[in-house]
Amino acid sequence: MTHFSINILLRILLLTLTIIAGVWLWQAAGIIPGMALAVLTAIQVYGIYYYLNRVNRKLTLFLESIRYEDFSIRFNADNKLGKSFRELNQQFNEVLEAFRQTRAEKEANLKYIDTIVQHISIGMLSFDAEGKIELINPSAFRLLNIYRLRNIAELKNTHPDLPELLLQLRSGNKILYRTRQEQQLSIHAATIRLQGRLVKLISLQNIHTELQEKELEAWQNLTKILRHEIMNSVTPIVSLISTMQEIVEQDIAPYTQQPEAIADLQEALQTVENRSKGIMNFVNAYRDYTTLPKPQFMDVSLRALVTSVSNLLMPDLKQAGIHFQFELEADNVDIHADTAQLQMVLINLIKNAMDALEQTHTPYIQLKTYMSNPQQVCISITDNGPGIDAEALNKIFIPFFTTKKKGSGIGLSLSQQIIQSHGGQLKVSSGNGEGTTFYVVLGVV
Repeated sequence: MTHFSINILLRILLLTLTIIAGVWLWQAAGIIPGMALAVLTAIQVYGIYYYLNRVNRKLTLFLESIRYEDFSIRFNADNKLGKSFRELNQQFNEVLEAFRQTRAEKEANLKYIDTIVQHISIGMLSFDAEGKIELINPSAFRLLNIYRLRNIAELKNTHPDLPELLLQLRSGNKILYRTRQEQQLSIHAATIRLQGRLVKLISLQNIHTELQEKELEAWQNLTKILRHEIMNSVTPIVSLISTMQEIVEQDIAPYTQQPEAIADLQEALQTVENRSKGIMNFVNAYRDYTTLPKPQFMDVSLRALVTSVSNLLMPDLKQAGIHFQFELEADNVDIHADTAQLQMVLINLIKNAMDALEQTHTPYIQLKTYMSNPQQVCISITDNGPGIDAEALNKIFIPFFTTKKKGSGIGLSLSQQIIQSHGGQLKVSSGNGEGTTFYVVLGVV
């Protein structure tokens, strides 16, 4: 028999004796002693009730600790009541310990997931049916070029079409969206039910670089094929023309009575030969575009880089009467780059600006460096020329396309390839009569 059972038995026995004594005193000594024993009886009954109700109170406390997630309670005050109570306390404590461990694991997992979401380069945001933002990470702020977002409707200020697109985008579907900063965003949607509410999860990924790389690869492959086919066709023609010229000079000219016809024939053959060799030289000029060597990276001072390019081109700028402004906001910045290749890009961009200023009064070019964000530096080259119309602006990085009479259409394509191999971006902003600005965006060391 347990301590608890013995205790209950003794309490009942004592209560019985008290009731018997109370009845006897009531009859023998009067009402006052009987009332005293009646009060004692009531106290003993309450004591038995309180004693028996301890299990219910313990169970209520246990359930309340679970309900309010207060797992710091320990049940160890009733060990003297017997083995069954010790086992009950032990079970309560073990269950609470299991809840403690589960909550700790849950919090650790949530912290781990939150850390991943905050540090990945893919933008993540979620919102409910009313558009209220529930989660957004720094990458999403950066890709959308915003610093705060409480409701999806607030995106209309910077991206007028995007809120409606996100609200209508179905779960499992994806779209491409071009930002005002000319970034290509791949947007994917998923819908989850969270505590009975539908929440839409959106992922944003900038695939502008990947698209440019694929476009560049396609142009390079096309250039290789065209070069191969053109050279295979033109080379025999040049050889055949040389043979025909020898035949005309040695076998036909000495024996003909029509010198004017021979002269016309020789002139025609010479024209065809010159044009064929011109085509061969033109095609060979694009060999560098498909065989650009890999950059030899080293830590380069940005100030030293742009200063060397400016000093190199200063005589030509002065001779052309172009006012050149040189402004370094990003000073004492190092970049990881190939000096020779970046010099080639900057020289090409400045010379393009000089060519655009041939018909401009009071021409000027501004070269400026500044930090576009803590991890990236931007080199901008601005001219006050006539600008580039919208149709040409969409094609200027396409190989062979040029707006110059004597241009080859390879400079900007090659420059873009070099900047991409440096993990950066080459962008342009222009309009008719508004001048042109090229932006070279690179990572800092």
